[in-house]
Amino acid sequence: MKWIIKKFKDLTVVELHNIIQLRLEIFVVEQDCVYLDLDGKDFEAYHFFCKLDDGSEKVIAYTRLFGPDQYYKEAAIGRVVVHKEYRKDGLGFELMSRSIDQIDALYNTKTIKIGAQRYLQKFYESLGFVSTGELYMEDGIPHMYMIIK
Repeated sequence: MKWIIKKFKDLTVVELHNIIQLRLEIFVVEQDCVYLDLDGKDFEAYHFFCKLDDGSEKVIAYTRLFGPDQYYKEAAIGRVVVHKEYRKDGLGFELMSRSIDQIDALYNTKTIKIGAQRYLQKFYESLGFVSTGELYMEDGIPHMYMIIK
């Protein structure tokens, strides 16, 4: 596996295709949720991802990273996704741990806000995130804001 971080303009066409493919496989098909994934914010974000180094270029884990005031007042991690075949191996925890470290390295802050799917609350709490108590519906899925400091 190979971990990569890039700005949008630095992604190869194949990387961009594979990132979007993974996001759509999980957020649209697996979660049966019709929504507009391409929200215009990809241009501002850092794209942090893990791909197989077997020559396939397959992206198996991904997050978008934002600095303070780019998405929320705080730095932010979004579009957290791990390919279904790799979830049982702890890759989600590793992805988020590495994403938190990347935010700190890029923006010199440990304060990060996420909009988490409610059913993943315990997962994010295991990483140090705390619910702000603000619940909301997004694309028919219950979400909650969480912050780590």
